[in-house]
Amino acid sequence: MSVAIRAFQGKFGRIALLDMDRPLVTHAHSQCHVLIKAGGEDTYFSVQDKTVPLTDDNIVLINSWEPHAYMHRPNAPRTIILGLYIESAWLIDIEKAFITSGTPGFFPMSGVAMSPALRSLSSTLAAEMFYGAELAGPELEERLFNLMIAVIESFSQWRAFNLRGCATLRAIPDHRIRRAISYIKANIGAELDTDILAAQACLSRAHFFKLFQESTNLTPIVYANVLRMEAAIQRVAQMEDSLTHVSETLGFSAPSHFTRFFHQHIGATPSQYRKVVDVLAQSSATIKNQTQR
Repeated sequence: MSVAIRAFQGKFGRIALLDMDRPLVTHAHSQCHVLIKAGGEDTYFSVQDKTVPLTDDNIVLINSWEPHAYMHRPNAPRTIILGLYIESAWLIDIEKAFITSGTPGFFPMSGVAMSPALRSLSSTLAAEMFYGAELAGPELEERLFNLMIAVIESFSQWRAFNLRGCATLRAIPDHRIRRAISYIKANIGAELDTDILAAQACLSRAHFFKLFQESTNLTPIVYANVLRMEAAIQRVAQMEDSLTHVSETLGFSAPSHFTRFFHQHIGATPSQYRKVVDVLAQSSATIKNQTQR
């Protein structure tokens, strides 16, 4: 069974070292996403229905809200993956020019070659996570920022941003779809009913489904699952409520259904993830001050 070796959550988003031996369902993240092979067998992801290899020499880059799936081959050996899920707000707080990190085209290519600098930075971080090194919040954020800079400088389009580029920032221009999304956000624990969503948007079911996909690049159910999964990750990590209570508040009819949903999306069960995740205090101002010297 796939497991999380170690994970950190904070203002930066989330990073996880995952030991994978089975696929994940098609899903997305509100953050930009970097996947690096840290050990084991070569593998691959499906990004926008295109196969992208994850190897010692190739990393996978995924834009925010971009559908993708992990495609572990049946009976293949395990793969250790370092996954970075980076909040745009954290990058913007450090460097305002990274405002485009939340746009669909921030990473123009899904598969890129591993650079020596990136290999060194990612290998060090993965080893520290694997062997349980103590990493204070500012120390981890500095390592993470240096790693993301190595990715952004080499593989993103942030330098091409201008005022005209503001139009490409992620936005849902159709107020009917925005209204449906607001309903989804307000009812994360409710069973998704496409007829109700279509009624919220004042559209027929077929027209709503088509317009929703055109506006978000996702189906309504995948979009709702993104929000549900992000809420689950936050509540599991905070450890304030029992997993049974978390399952109930997110609308699962049984804890086993919640466990399956969680594992199919991130590669760990809620209980196993809770054991290995550290929630760090917000400290991006420290990194910002260091980069401005």
